[in-house]
Amino acid sequence: MSTHFLTVESLKKVFPPTNGAVNLPVFEDINFHIDKGEFVCILGHSGCGKTTILNVLAGLDEATAGEAFMDGREVRGPSLDRGVVFQSHALMPWMSVLGNVAFAVKSKWPDWGKEKVGEHCTKYLEMVGLGHAVHKRPAELSGGMKQRVGIARAFAIQPKMLLLDEPFGALDALTRGTIQDELLKIVQATHQTVFMITHDVDEAILLADKILLMSNGPHAKIAEIVEITMPRSRTRAEIHHDPQYYRIRNHLVDFLVNRSKTYAGAEAETFHDAKNPPVVRPGLEGDLAEVLAMPRGKPATELKQAVNH
Repeated sequence: MSTHFLTVESLKKVFPPTNGAVNLPVFEDINFHIDKGEFVCILGHSGCGKTTILNVLAGLDEATAGEAFMDGREVRGPSLDRGVVFQSHALMPWMSVLGNVAFAVKSKWPDWGKEKVGEHCTKYLEMVGLGHAVHKRPAELSGGMKQRVGIARAFAIQPKMLLLDEPFGALDALTRGTIQDELLKIVQATHQTVFMITHDVDEAILLADKILLMSNGPHAKIAEIVEITMPRSRTRAEIHHDPQYYRIRNHLVDFLVNRSKTYAGAEAETFHDAKNPPVVRPGLEGDLAEVLAMPRGKPATELKQAVNH
């Protein structure tokens, strides 16, 4: 039994045939794990199956093959143990901001009284800066405010894991940055485990402890796992002053622009072990990064050779 909080093993997805044509696997042999309290982002080009993987973890879709286990139990169907924030805010327009969050809270704790539910919801709405807007309807809110309600709703049910599907993709840069900062503060305060899809390299570096890099589809795989070695206390205003930032960013951009397609297709099997994707630490320089990227269990002689090379 895995000791990791979330374990994904040999996940594969093939959609049903359309117009008699046989569909190729969107992705296959997806293997990764997430430890409790980790913030993990997944990056890759459109069509590689990122959202489908998230939907499988949410219990909203079924994989063609493979398994996912969270907290020692197989993921089967939706559960309040997993909170989801979609690209669209998905608010009920006839309910107030408070009512939208309370609907989820009452589903999790049906025995709670009205006053306790209200206090609990208000706490999380204040966390995302909406304490002043609890009685407003979604139509009275900006796009950024609506998305904050969705984030507060997901956190309010205190899920074991939070799943974010490009939640800031439709927001302007200023609003996006503000909500990123708020999300960081809440995650650090609650030690929430997070799996997030993003197309934004800078967002991934700011938020994540590690980044899963997906090769192009079909037959997409996890090509690399990039560990973010900068201090966890990083902020949007200061992150670019860290020399590691540009090394990590250049590595991610190079993968997306040049290397993502080299992992696609059967020929990639000759040089890539999808069951054990390589872990890389591009923020560290030279020999130290090479040594730390070696698989665990390497003989000491090999480590010495790498350092002295």
